[in-house]
Amino acid sequence: MRFIHSGTTRRRAAFVALATSTALVLSACGGGAASEGGGSEGGSGSDGEQTVTFIPKQLNNPYTDVVLGGGEDGASEAGFASSEVVGPLDASASSQVSFINAETQRGTNVIVIAANDPDAVGPALEEARTAGAKIVAFDSDTNPDYRDVFVSQVDAKDVALIQLELVSEQIGGEGEIAILSATANATNQNEWIKYMEEELAANPDYAGIELVAKVYGDDDDTKSFQEAQGLLQAYPDLKGIISPTTVGIAATGRYLSTSEYKGKVALTGLGLPNEMRPFVKDGTVTEFALWDPAQLGYVAAFAGKALADGDITGEPGDTFEAGELGEREIGEGGIVLVGPPTQFNAENIDDYDF
Repeated sequence: MRFIHSGTTRRRAAFVALATSTALVLSACGGGAASEGGGSEGGSGSDGEQTVTFIPKQLNNPYTDVVLGGGEDGASEAGFASSEVVGPLDASASSQVSFINAETQRGTNVIVIAANDPDAVGPALEEARTAGAKIVAFDSDTNPDYRDVFVSQVDAKDVALIQLELVSEQIGGEGEIAILSATANATNQNEWIKYMEEELAANPDYAGIELVAKVYGDDDDTKSFQEAQGLLQAYPDLKGIISPTTVGIAATGRYLSTSEYKGKVALTGLGLPNEMRPFVKDGTVTEFALWDPAQLGYVAAFAGKALADGDITGEPGDTFEAGELGEREIGEGGIVLVGPPTQFNAENIDDYDF
């Protein structure tokens, strides 16, 4: 898997730090809903210079920080006059609506959004499109009626299957497992879980595996930790946990690493190498997966620029250049795939820095 070149790391970190500190300062000043965003002044496209705004599920999320860093790099390389980050501090279904409305009023040319709920953001995005904005969904899709393209990490079914394969290998192909997800309305999480459930029911290789629970940590570290603890208390025979969210897998790893279940209950899912490294090193986690999150934001920025320039419309077969990641083609449903996931274990985890 190809990664964004290491020369962008410091710029990504600086951008994330600025976005985070701005959000905290404005919040402390009691600036209202918009104060949760990491954006600054201006940004209107009314002067003829194209602008892009990224609206993640929530700010102050390590995974999101890496995605947004890649987005900032992509926006600069694609030629946007300015880029902003705004968004909520919580991942509730309707928390992004006020930020979409604000970008519509500002005349922002491209809105790149990871939807907390596929439908709750719909009316606001429709207004933005009516006003002339191009809408790129990334990471977590909206209802397709509300966006021009969706930049997805990888094929959703592939993401689901690789996590099932990992947990099956780690528990010897049989036993009780549970899923610790993000929010109950997250489009990407629910699609992965759907494919996992279908595969468990149809694939004889998994006949000995029973999915006994699905819980939601809301991409909050404390709640995810508590949900992991609750799973082990409620299901004493649990053999494995899949957490398809970077916040959830890290919180679960932290719980398991200091509990009696370390080495007895397998943990896999989607995680950041830098967060999961201690748990791999101490034997809490054997193997997990993820793609390079920076590439997600990077490709989304170039897709937005191609839409704004009129080079693509979002129809299947349209192609655009995504900087150093090369040509990308829009597939059925207006979906652009970034690349396959990588599996991380003790042998290769020190090769990655994100």
